[in-house]
Amino acid sequence: MCRILIVDDEDEVRMALARRLEREGYTVNTAGSEAEGLTTLKESDHPFDIVVTDMNMGDPHSGVRILEGAVSRDVFTEVIVLTAYGNVANAVETMKRGAFDYVEKNLPGVDVFELIVLKVEQAAQRRRQSMQTVRRLEEFQKQVAAE
Repeated sequence: MCRILIVDDEDEVRMALARRLEREGYTVNTAGSEAEGLTTLKESDHPFDIVVTDMNMGDPHSGVRILEGAVSRDVFTEVIVLTAYGNVANAVETMKRGAFDYVEKNLPGVDVFELIVLKVEQAAQRRRQSMQTVRRLEEFQKQVAAE
């Protein structure tokens, strides 16, 4: 099953999201700050499949640094960026840097936790497909080398 890292400085959001994703069967680690998130990314035995990070944890660029840290560890890690105050510039910047999606936490009439679960499922599917493609390419290279 997918390993997920949630990085958010709001305890309630981080813990509620962790509980929700664990109920869906995911293995979840959490970090309460940018520094803790970057350390967890670097020191983990294996890269995380998915990272869900807040955009602004005291610094408006903290989410981007988490995104960069996750993707530099494993280019196939899918990153979902959460924000309480979304704007087009931030969304475009995170997507250009490789984020899977950008989700606003405060959408009226939307159960954001359900939306995030849906986005995590989509990200997990994309990661599985990417990893299958890599395995196929490796097998093909072995076959060509053996001929």
